[in-house]
Amino acid sequence: MENGAAQPVIVAIDGPSGTGKSSTSKAVAAQLGLSYLDTGAQYRAITWWMVTNGIDIEDPTAIAAVAGKPEILSGTDPAAPTITVDGVDVAGPIRTQEVTAKVSAVSAVPEVRARITELQRSLAASTEQGIVVEGRDIGTTVLPDADLKIFLTASPEARAARRSGELKGADVRSTREALIKRDAADSSRKTSPLAKADDAVEVDTTELTLAQVIECVVTLVEEKRAAR
Repeated sequence: MENGAAQPVIVAIDGPSGTGKSSTSKAVAAQLGLSYLDTGAQYRAITWWMVTNGIDIEDPTAIAAVAGKPEILSGTDPAAPTITVDGVDVAGPIRTQEVTAKVSAVSAVPEVRARITELQRSLAASTEQGIVVEGRDIGTTVLPDADLKIFLTASPEARAARRSGELKGADVRSTREALIKRDAADSSRKTSPLAKADDAVEVDTTELTLAQVIECVVTLVEEKRAAR
């Protein structure tokens, strides 16, 4: 940090999956000495809990009734972000295909969003040096007063190629179809849909390397800090 009195900077990075959001957010936070929060992991964690506890994912009322039960803790060190549910490390289990297939349905339940949004706001408010928060509705709903809002995009083809690289054994075509389906679900849900905030800076990552995206975002954050 340049000086001890530097104001904490809150950065919201939104966009659909496969845009390089997580890799970018983690790297930017690490480079600038900020905390990091993967909000998608929190939605995956509550989905994992619902699945593990036999809650009917097709029944929003059943989901709503227990939304307050799991204790979800997010570690915000960008070098080693952690997530636990009721004391159990779920960093691995939340990335399974089963959770991935069900996360949109669970995330669409207003009581779930209210619960997780509250968690996210309290984490952002308690950060001393600032935080990079990545998700789908951070700039629009969770932290509408964020100092800097960035919306990452990329073509469905580029995103599918990246995602199938991450999801072992997934082929690009089925990954692309799953992405488009999930985008549609996340963009059309009534509560906090995936959307670009009016004051967000859009960065199309289709033709950019990860290093270029990181450099672009770091520059935007540094400009914002300097302006203040």
